Amino acid sequence: MTVLEVLTAATDYLGKQGVESPRLNAEHLLAHVLGKKNRIELYLEFERPLGETERAPLRDLVRQRADGRPLQHLLGTVEFLGFTFATDARALIPRPETEQLVELVLASGDFERVLDVGTGSGVIALSLALKRPQSAVTGCDISPEALALASENATRHELAGRVQLIESDLLANTPGPVDVIVANLPYIPEAEFKDLSREVGHDPVLALAGGADGLDLIRHLVAVAPAALSPGGLLALEIGHDQAARVCELLQANNYRDISPRRDYQNIERFIIARHG
Repeated sequence: MTVLEVLTAATDYLGKQGVESPRLNAEHLLAHVLGKKNRIELYLEFERPLGETERAPLRDLVRQRADGRPLQHLLGTVEFLGFTFATDARALIPRPETEQLVELVLASGDFERVLDVGTGSGVIALSLALKRPQSAVTGCDISPEALALASENATRHELAGRVQLIESDLLANTPGPVDVIVANLPYIPEAEFKDLSREVGHDPVLALAGGADGLDLIRHLVAVAPAALSPGGLLALEIGHDQAARVCELLQANNYRDISPRRDYQNIERFIIARHG
C-alpha cells in the first residue's frame, strides 16, 4: 500500500469511529510513525510504498485514537505558541485558547516576577520565560506528577535553571510579591463531567474538577492573590464558557479594579484580567 492508500484507509476508519478531523489525525499519526518533522512532508511521498513494519505501528496508534486516546498523548508532544512541549496523562493537555491567555499577559506591559498557578505541564510558565527572558518565572502545582512533566519541559527548553517549579496548594508555598499571577485552574462543574468528551476523560480529574459550580479554586485564588501581588499587580484567569459574570462579581467583592473580560477566538468570554491595589 502507498502512503496515500494508507492515509485514506486510516481516515475512513477514524471517521467511522466518530473521531473529529479524521484526515488530520491520520496524517499526524503517520508522520509520527515515519519520523517526519511535520505531516506536510507526507504530501511529497504519496506514491511511496509502506511495508508491514511501518503499517503495524500505525494500526496500533489508529486503534488507540479511535478508542478516544488523545492525539497529543499518542504523539507525546503538543505545539504551544510555536514551542514544542511534552504532554501525557500527568497533566492537562494544553488547549489552543490558552495561548491567548499568555498573549494577554505579554500585552499587559513589563513585569519582573510572574507566578503561574496550577502550572500543569508548565506551558504557560515556560512560554512566558521564553518570551520574556528578563523576567523571573515561577510555576506551582499541587500535583507532583504534573511538576515532574513541567520539569522535563523546562529541561527540553534549557530553562531548568531559570524557572522555579514549586509543589503548592495554590499560593500556600509560593514566594511573593509578584507582578503577575496567571492561572488556568480547574473550572468544570461536577454536573458537567458526564458530558465530557472521551478525549478530555484522559486528562487528570485533578486538572478538571472545579467543584459544584466550577469556581471553588478560582474563588479561593481571587481571595488570596492580593496578598501575593505587588501594588497594581495583575491577575489573569482562564475560565469556563459561562462563568465571566460570576468571576467579575468575585473580583469586585475582593476590591480588584480594571476588571476586563476578554473573548477567545470563538467569541466566548474565556479570560478575565484585573488589577489589585
